[in-house]
Amino acid sequence: MADSGPPLLVAGVDGCKEGWICVVFPLDRPAEARSLRVEHFRDLLELDPAPAVIAVDMPIGLPDRLTPKGRGPEQAVRPLLGARQSSVFTVPSRGAVFCDDYRAACDVALATSEPPRKVSKQCFHLFPKIRELDALMTPQREAQIYEAHPEVAFWRLNGDAPMSLPKKVKGAANGPGLDQRAALLVSHGYSQAFLDAARPKGVGRDDLLDAAVNGLVAQRIVKGEALPFPDPFERDGKGLRMAIWA
Repeated sequence: MADSGPPLLVAGVDGCKEGWICVVFPLDRPAEARSLRVEHFRDLLELDPAPAVIAVDMPIGLPDRLTPKGRGPEQAVRPLLGARQSSVFTVPSRGAVFCDDYRAACDVALATSEPPRKVSKQCFHLFPKIRELDALMTPQREAQIYEAHPEVAFWRLNGDAPMSLPKKVKGAANGPGLDQRAALLVSHGYSQAFLDAARPKGVGRDDLLDAAVNGLVAQRIVKGEALPFPDPFERDGKGLRMAIWA
């Protein structure tokens, strides 16, 4: 019998305090998932074998100017999430994202948004990772790397219904909300033991669950089951697709 080669891998990725947390598994076998933390996103592209599809919770495609309701992806997914829509933050203009100083970022954001809008501190702290991913992205890499959003992914896996419990309360992890999401992941093939196992340094439980659900989005993409929000999507000035997949 001819060797069929290594199994096709898919991966879900989320940013964490010390880099990126990745959950990777063979296409139809989430129960065999493993996690790894890497310092740089590029490290994931150099895995051997590399994942065929990576779904990452980080904006891809940055507008030159911001309209009142934000990028198309944010506009498309917020109405789906009910009380969870606050998890979808507004991505500012490319010029603002490429500012290293918070006040400078706010000044650029004010000048490139309608109506003028500053940058949230939460979003500003993500700028280095957004820039890191943007530096790697090309239209050619879009066949491998897709933008996802964990709460949209959980919505999809939950029968197109938002999760009833928040993941965080006043900025702190909410145990019942995390338990609810873990149970949904187990119902879609993950091992409870994997989700409960010790995590790499600097990786919160919410980070692991978010990476895990993004892995299921990558699985859906390979199987042709995922859809982009919005559909059709637009491209930014760099030619990059602006869409959240689920």
